[in-house]
Amino acid sequence: MPLPAIDVLIPAIEKDLGTLPRVIDSVRTMVRHPIGRILIVAPDTPRMRKLCADRRCSFINERSVLPITKSDIRYRSARWERSGWLYQQLLKLGGAKLVSASHYLVIDADTILIRPHRFLTPKGKTIFYTRNWSQPEYFATYRKLLGREPARTSFVTHYMLFETAKVRRLKQTIEARHGKSWYRAILGSMNLNKQFAFSEFETYANYHLSSSPGRQILKPARNRSLSLRPSELSPARLRQLAARYRSLSFHQRKVYAR
Repeated sequence: MPLPAIDVLIPAIEKDLGTLPRVIDSVRTMVRHPIGRILIVAPDTPRMRKLCADRRCSFINERSVLPITKSDIRYRSARWERSGWLYQQLLKLGGAKLVSASHYLVIDADTILIRPHRFLTPKGKTIFYTRNWSQPEYFATYRKLLGREPARTSFVTHYMLFETAKVRRLKQTIEARHGKSWYRAILGSMNLNKQFAFSEFETYANYHLSSSPGRQILKPARNRSLSLRPSELSPARLRQLAARYRSLSFHQRKVYAR
């Protein structure tokens, strides 16, 4: 049975231009689903538009996705600034209105896939990639948002397949429970004094588990974080890493800043 076609959504900023081409190429090479559109959600700059044209991606001005912008978010302390980091999470959820496929893959702009990936089984179960540690505040916010207990695993693995209709239902459920827009409810449920207080991946995956029990396959993420640039990896080193890991994340910055 052929795998269903999916769209791909990648929030990005200009600081990601060093990794973003490799991310796009890895999606086209390693995702076994037919790919419809690859949407790059980003600030409107000449360099970002050129990359999208060169890589045959659809450019989406991030300001068209949500009624709020990064400047409307105050998520910072004297030691850290994470307003942009939070904004890009909201863009992923807001992106459900941009896609035409029944499912869309979201992936961070600093993460490349180095082994083949499938995200749906022939029987329609969603494949989630997991790790064994997370931030307690992610789960505290989830409980406040939805009044449900989260799973004991973590789904923060830098990429995830979203079911478009289920993302819409998640946002509708949040709005019905809180009596306000879903993004305002998220901001109001977070402890803004904590540096890591919300995860779109934890929230969506746990909602998926609670609303569609038994419709998931969980696999270990096997992600490796590196502090170098993708261009510094030799083909031999990449093959060596692919024997052990599924993906690589190139974390060049300590916080997500715009």
